[in-house]
Amino acid sequence: MKHLKGKSAAGVRGTGAYKSLLVALIAMVLAGCDVQSEVESETAPPEVDVAHVITEPVTLWESFTGRVVAPETVELRPRVSGYIDTVAFEEGELVKAGDLLFQIDPRPYQARVQAAQAEREQANSQLQLAMSEAGRAKTLLESRAISREEFDQRNAALLGAKAQMNAADAALASAELDLQYTRIIAPISGRAGRAMVTKGNLASADQTLLTTVVSVDPMHVYFEANEQSAFESLQVPGAGKSAPVRIGLSGETGYPHQGTLDFIDNRLNSSTGTLQYRAELANPDGIFKPGQFARVEMPVAKLERAVLVNRKAVMTDQDRRYVYVVDEHNQVARRQVTPGSVAGELLVIQQGLERGDRVIVNGIQKVFGDGAAVQPNLVAMRDEDKHYRSIAATLPTGGLLP
Repeated sequence: MKHLKGKSAAGVRGTGAYKSLLVALIAMVLAGCDVQSEVESETAPPEVDVAHVITEPVTLWESFTGRVVAPETVELRPRVSGYIDTVAFEEGELVKAGDLLFQIDPRPYQARVQAAQAEREQANSQLQLAMSEAGRAKTLLESRAISREEFDQRNAALLGAKAQMNAADAALASAELDLQYTRIIAPISGRAGRAMVTKGNLASADQTLLTTVVSVDPMHVYFEANEQSAFESLQVPGAGKSAPVRIGLSGETGYPHQGTLDFIDNRLNSSTGTLQYRAELANPDGIFKPGQFARVEMPVAKLERAVLVNRKAVMTDQDRRYVYVVDEHNQVARRQVTPGSVAGELLVIQQGLERGDRVIVNGIQKVFGDGAAVQPNLVAMRDEDKHYRSIAATLPTGGLLP
């Protein structure tokens, strides 16, 4: 029994030694991994894209919603009543000022013209007779062959004949004008709408809507700016009437169309607190239609020396905005900033950055806090700055642009 007990104790001691050796080996392996990880992390900092802060003069634009309106809109109604004899235009087509659109049956009005002409001829014959009798009365009065009273009566008859002649002339002119009104022509050049009355239907004078004609080139875009934006825009050099604006339609990217302000209202709307603007826009291809919604950009401020960064470089922490700045030792520092207005793909920074600062624009997720080392890859702050890319290619890592 003692022999067995001694053998068991030796086995236990051997097993314990084996376990201790195994634990020591595992610890050495783990320690080696940690050392290797530390060495790798020290020798290979994460790569991030950095860009230099841009400082340059900037004109800030603000976007508004507007509506396209035709400068001239005419609702055509007949000036005389009658039955439509001809519809002389294609619905929805362009027409020129003076083109015939509708023809009302002219025959009744032609008859009235003829009647007015006959009445004028009758009045003219009466006038000639009165003039002849007045002339003879004057001669007879001088020879005292007639009385003064008869002379005055013949002169009065002459004046009455002249008045009848004037009335006949006016009646004839009115009849001829009504006959002209049976031809309904386009008062302006533009695009005609739908024919609301077709051939054979009665059109009542000054009541029946026949069609509409709207001008197409140029077009007007009305929009409204709030009181602060309106005040700031008037402080921009060159702002006000004739200032340029940029316009885009729903579905278009950006603001591809150029317009010019041609009207600014003389007072604010007390109900909405806004000031109305109107821009004139060339429309030779007929892209813009009356009633369309349009997006309008108008300059509201001009900064002589603005600090600009790409919008994706600015991060949010609750109500604070910050960026990661890389110093000359390629170490990261978190810096709080005060952002301003948007200028294209860039953001105006009012406080927190200066010329020469490098900020991280890509790879921010690789940064774990202040003081971390990174491997910066210098890129352009915005894609269109091609010259920044060529300069960056010639600089060593961590170099600063002049």
